[in-house]
Amino acid sequence: MEARDLEMLEKYLPQDLELKTLWDEHIIFKKQLEKLESKIARTPSEDLTLKEIKKQKLEGKTRLQDILDRYRNAEG
Repeated sequence: MEARDLEMLEKYLPQDLELKTLWDEHIIFKKQLEKLESKIARTPSEDLTLKEIKKQKLEGKTRLQDILDRYRNAEG
């Protein structure tokens, strides 16, 4: 994420429950991905899990960006 996105997150997280939930999920998915990607060898099941987590993380990040864009537009 860009610095301006992180600044906006810091500003709006305390007052926006959806934004906070999405950000918390983003952090959890990031940690799960790091753990799975650090394995030297993965089982087919772990590969499937990895793909699903990446998909969920991307969907969440898209929703995060949409919310941040709304705040940016409101600030003018």
